[in-house]
Amino acid sequence: MPNSQQAPRFTTSGDTEIERFQRDGFIVVRGQADADLCRHMRGFITKSLHPATGPLEYEADVQYPGSPANRMAPGGQTPRRLLNAYSRDEMFRNWATSAPLIATLSRLLSNQRIMLSQNHHNCIMTKHPGFSSETHWHQDIRYWSFDRPALITVWLALGDEHSENGGLSLIPGSHCSDFDRGRFDAALFLREDLPENCALIDAARSIVLSAGDVLFFHCRALHAAGRNTTDETKLSLVFTYHTDDNRPIPGTRSAKYPDIELAASRGRYEPD
Repeated sequence: MPNSQQAPRFTTSGDTEIERFQRDGFIVVRGQADADLCRHMRGFITKSLHPATGPLEYEADVQYPGSPANRMAPGGQTPRRLLNAYSRDEMFRNWATSAPLIATLSRLLSNQRIMLSQNHHNCIMTKHPGFSSETHWHQDIRYWSFDRPALITVWLALGDEHSENGGLSLIPGSHCSDFDRGRFDAALFLREDLPENCALIDAARSIVLSAGDVLFFHCRALHAAGRNTTDETKLSLVFTYHTDDNRPIPGTRSAKYPDIELAASRGRYEPD
C-alpha cells in the first residue's frame, strides 16, 4: 500500500496520553463531561426517542446480525441512531466545541486547526434492549473519503457502557497495520474465518465506560460491538474530527455538508 495510505504518525513530546494513542489507536479520558450535562443530554434524547424525532436510522436499516428483518417486522421501528446531533440542540454543539475536548484533540493532532465533520457520526447512538444489532469488526475509514486516513472519533458515554449492553471493543495497534483486501468481506468487515484475523481478535480489549467518560479512537482502529442484553437503553454522543489540511474529497459523501471549523477564542474553542 502506498505511504499516503499508511496510518499517520502523530507527533510525540513525552506526553503519555499521546504515546498511548500512537501505540493503541485509542485513549479513554475519564469524567470529561460532568454529571449534570450527561443527565440533561439523556433527558433530551429520551424525549427525542418517544416519539422518535428524525432524521434517524433504524436497526432494520442496517441489516446487521440481530436487526429486525424490515421496518414492519417486530422491533422494526427501533432507532439505531439519531442523526445530525450537532444541529439538534445547543448543548450538543457546546459539547462538540468545548475547550477540554478540543484541547485533547489538539494534542493528538499535533496542534493543528481542527474541523468537525457533519457527514460522519455526528449522531446519538442508541442501543435498545431486545432489538439491538451486533456490529462486526471494522474500520470507520472504510466508507470515508479524505486526503488521508487521519481522523479521530470522540465517543461520549451518557451512561455505563460494557460488553453486556453492547459497549465497544477495540484491537490495540490495528490502526498501524496495512491489511490486504482479502482479510475483509464484501461489506468490509474483518473476516472471522481467517486464522490471522482470529489472532488479532484474541487481542481485543473491551472498553468499560461510565457517564461522562470519553473514548478517542483512530479511524483505522478495528472495533466492534455486541448486542444489548440488559434492560436499559445505552446512549452515546459521537462526533468525528480531522485537521484542516486533511480535506474531504469533493463529490463524495464525506463532502456533502460543510465541516465546522473550530478556532481558539479567549481560552475556549468556538465555531468560526
